[in-house]
Order: sequence, then C-alpha cells, then structure tokens
Amino acid sequence: MNASAAKSVLGQMPATTAQAATPATSAQTLSTLLLAAGVAAWVVMADQWIDDWAHTHVVASWLALWAVAVLAMATLRGFTRMLAQNLMAGLDGWSAQVARRRSDQRLWAMAQSDTRMMRDLQTAMDRDDADSTPAKDTKNWMNRRAARIVNSGLHYI
Repeated sequence: MNASAAKSVLGQMPATTAQAATPATSAQTLSTLLLAAGVAAWVVMADQWIDDWAHTHVVASWLALWAVAVLAMATLRGFTRMLAQNLMAGLDGWSAQVARRRSDQRLWAMAQSDTRMMRDLQTAMDRDDADSTPAKDTKNWMNRRAARIVNSGLHYI
C-alpha cells in the first residue's frame, strides 16, 4: 500500500465525536443517577410513613407510592440536572488545573537540565513581568530581574 492511499484514508476519517459528546453525556448520566437516588429516597421515606396503614389498604398504599415516585421525578428533575452540570463543570476545571500544574512541573524539570530551555523560560518570564509592571516601578523590576539572573546561574552571560 502506498503512502498516498494511507493519507487519503486518514484524511477521510471523521473526527472523534466521543470526546465532543462526553461532557453532555457525563452530565446527563450523572443527572439520571442523582434523580434515581432522589426518587428512591423519597419512595423509601413514604413507605416508612405509610407502613402501618399499608397493611389494611394495599391498593391505596401502592397508588400512594406511585404518586410519590411521580411527584419526586417531577420535583427533582431540574435540580438534579443543574447539580450534575455544576458538578461536572467543577470537576472539569479541577482536572484542567491539575493537568496544567503537572505540565508546568514537567516543563520546569526539563528546563533544569536544558540551558536553552531555561533561557527561553527566563526570557518569557521577563517579558511577562515587563508587560505587567508599570514604567514607574522599573528599578524594582530590574532588581528582581538581576536577582533572578544571578540565582539561575546566567550571570556569566
């Protein structure tokens, strides 16, 4: 098989939609599980309340439990959906923060052994400091930059 045929096959493959559908599907699944747990809790509480009465009125208690289940579904549906979406957004933000922190640690570990990478990082940090520092605080900025150069071992340049 030649390389052009492999290229065309790969170019025709659709992008993975599983990743795009995952957040909505996860929140929907979590919402469904929370709704089921809430309805089950309401039905168990209602069953405990009508337990003595249920021995003599079996059909009425059965209808009452169904009414409680339907009422719980109608009441908890919006709340569980909102709770699941907020929870998934929070977890997504937390995992992105953890991944960013890990990436920064790996980059810093690589920069410790590679002088070119360390120099690039120092330049980027100096550029970031220059953008965020007002012009009147130039002396303080230069002192911090000089201290950073000496501490990182780049003073021989």
